[in-house]
Amino acid sequence: MSNAPSRLALIDALKAVASQFIVLHHLAFYGPMSDFTHKLWPGLITWLSQDARMAVQVFLVISGFLSARALAPHGVLRGQHPLRLVLSRYIKISLPYLAALLVAIVCTEVARRWMAHDSIPDTPELLQFLAHALLLHSVLGMDALSAGVWYVAIDFQLFTLFVAVLWLARSLANGAARATAWAVMLLMAVLALASLFFFNRDSDWDNWALYFMGAYTLGAITCWASLPGQHRAWRWLAAVLVLATVLALAVDFRERIALALVVALLLGVAQWGGWLASFPRSRVLAYLGQISYSVFLLNFPIGLVVNAAFTRFAPPDPVVQTVGVLLAWLACNLAGALFYHQVEHRLRRLG
Repeated sequence: MSNAPSRLALIDALKAVASQFIVLHHLAFYGPMSDFTHKLWPGLITWLSQDARMAVQVFLVISGFLSARALAPHGVLRGQHPLRLVLSRYIKISLPYLAALLVAIVCTEVARRWMAHDSIPDTPELLQFLAHALLLHSVLGMDALSAGVWYVAIDFQLFTLFVAVLWLARSLANGAARATAWAVMLLMAVLALASLFFFNRDSDWDNWALYFMGAYTLGAITCWASLPGQHRAWRWLAAVLVLATVLALAVDFRERIALALVVALLLGVAQWGGWLASFPRSRVLAYLGQISYSVFLLNFPIGLVVNAAFTRFAPPDPVVQTVGVLLAWLACNLAGALFYHQVEHRLRRLG
């Protein structure tokens, strides 16, 4: 998930909506309040707890789209120091992420005093926290300190792999722009096909970037194909990738991949049509998109505390507990806004 404001209206809107679905998914999936709400709205809570997590595909596509637009708008890596790009990315996403982990640890201990529930993470050990800091907790099989932190590690893996592909293509082509672009096309296509037809079909790979590379590549290729003045070969590649994605869905239909394809096509049409930066015009969506990373980082610990408070101090009534769910949703957004202005924005400038 990008931790900087996109300044592109459609991308901000998509991030805003997707982040709210992630918050609602966590509130429906974790904590006892949603068990009571399920009695009132069983269909809604079941869908939110099981299917709303697909909103993460929106962030995967957007991440690939923005990375291609920023690092290599014509398929050729800008700059001479790929390791600096990777380090810069790590600093930008990890500083607010680590601050949010500290908040999550404190919130977990508060929640533990008020309720006993299997959604409460265990008290972290030093090695566990260090693994989180290095974005290695998932691949090392360590329990997460907060829900959703796996995505931060995956985003960093995808970015690193993307930079590696761009650097390798430039090296193979000895810096020649056209040859580099062709090499990028070939390498990205191979990775996308491998992901769509193999890695993404095996959940054992879901701690690695290759599992998600199909959605990420859809965003990147769509960006390249829809930029004004781009060589038509990029459009042919995009068409081939779209057809390959449809074929992959025919072989093994996955709603998450279908959603990624729709989002990628929407971004491509918007950029091609020139309204990516101007539609929709909504200050609310723009702001929610801007703070979406902070909301994403904090929604689980804040929701956990609200769950614990309503478990400890409120009656076990479905209506009262449903009010608690709605208050938790509001609290997650308010805490995310505060964290963005007081922590994320300042740490980004420092980084």
